[in-house]
Amino acid sequence: MLRFLLLGIVLLFIEFYSYQAFKLYFKRFSTRLIYIIVSVLLVVFIAYGFSTFDPKTPDMHWSLWSGALVLLLYLPKLIITVLLLCEDIVRIVLGVSSYLKREYINWNIKDPSKKLKSDEDGFLPSRRKFVSNIALGIASIPFISVLHGITIGRYRFQVYEHIIEFEDLPVAFDGFRFTQLSDIHCGSFDNLEKLQHAVDLINSQRSDALLFTGDLVNSVASEMNPWLSTFQNIRPHTFGKFSILGNHDYGTYARWETKELEEENFKAICNLSDQMGFQLLRNEHVRLTKEGQSICIVGVENWGTNGKFMKYGNLDAATEGVGASDFKILMSHDPSHWEAKVLEHPKQFQLTLSGHTHGSQFGIEIPGFLRWSPVQYIYKQWAGLYEQMGKYLYVNRGFGYHAYKGRTGIWPEITVIELRLKK
Repeated sequence: MLRFLLLGIVLLFIEFYSYQAFKLYFKRFSTRLIYIIVSVLLVVFIAYGFSTFDPKTPDMHWSLWSGALVLLLYLPKLIITVLLLCEDIVRIVLGVSSYLKREYINWNIKDPSKKLKSDEDGFLPSRRKFVSNIALGIASIPFISVLHGITIGRYRFQVYEHIIEFEDLPVAFDGFRFTQLSDIHCGSFDNLEKLQHAVDLINSQRSDALLFTGDLVNSVASEMNPWLSTFQNIRPHTFGKFSILGNHDYGTYARWETKELEEENFKAICNLSDQMGFQLLRNEHVRLTKEGQSICIVGVENWGTNGKFMKYGNLDAATEGVGASDFKILMSHDPSHWEAKVLEHPKQFQLTLSGHTHGSQFGIEIPGFLRWSPVQYIYKQWAGLYEQMGKYLYVNRGFGYHAYKGRTGIWPEITVIELRLKK
């Protein structure tokens, strides 16, 4: 109860300062009243959306819209609040300084008629309109960016192509291409046409295999019902399609009346891979053979360093019968697994594929200049290609979206990697 009270106080504080900026431009009482009414209605809508959140149902759109509105409305308002609060601190300092200076001067003046009078406008200097102009101008940047992310960005699928060279790649697999998908989160989708466009993009890649690195659903298998036929349209790949489980695919975020219902849901989620034409790898591997040579696709269950995520991945079990010199592509959903367990594993995993972070679905990426997302303060490897000790990790930015119904600056990703033999 206390945290809700504190949250309410913070929101009132933010709304108060946002209103200060608004009323400088709109003098009429009716306009200000409309602003207040609309603000109250939006808060009620957000509260209602969060109150309807139920991870056990495939329909999570009300809560997703609520999360999007929080970011859309309160990130700009927070910026306005910080800037106007800084101005108020300056106003208080100037007011106190002016008061002390006046009192000091008056203390040395004997004639009461010559004493300085206090400012008629009050103790504090009046709020300057240009500061509000700056605050509103800066706040408009995240507002427009988030609005774009909600309306366009979440379906702005991008193909990221990479060539990675290895000294120990079998010659027969020089030029081998595969597509990586991750974090589909099908329960968040609401546009079949946009989804079909993404599938068409996947099918247009000249890839030999397709690898999916987990989080097919948000929590329940039935989320896939409206989209299953679309994903079944992903073309067959010469060397197959493979998948693993992510933390959401275990269904543990939903509240289940019985353990039996939870287990049935988990089995149904696992069966979705087969229905989509994917081979699900659960701490196991497959060997791809070409011209008498082979590489191994190793898939482990979820393993993350964060205590709230499961540690089911077992590298030893997944590589039973695989030699240290075999070329291996490891599929492991959580990128924190790489530094914690994979890098120094004796079986030598040349390339690891992960997802999980979504790039926070919010950030800035300007190639060669700037790369930032709040998720980087949680995950050291959060998007793109990383290299250590001659081994590589690729973190996919995610195909779908979750929690925030949008993508701002971090677009949904279809990855195509080509393996090359280092000359």
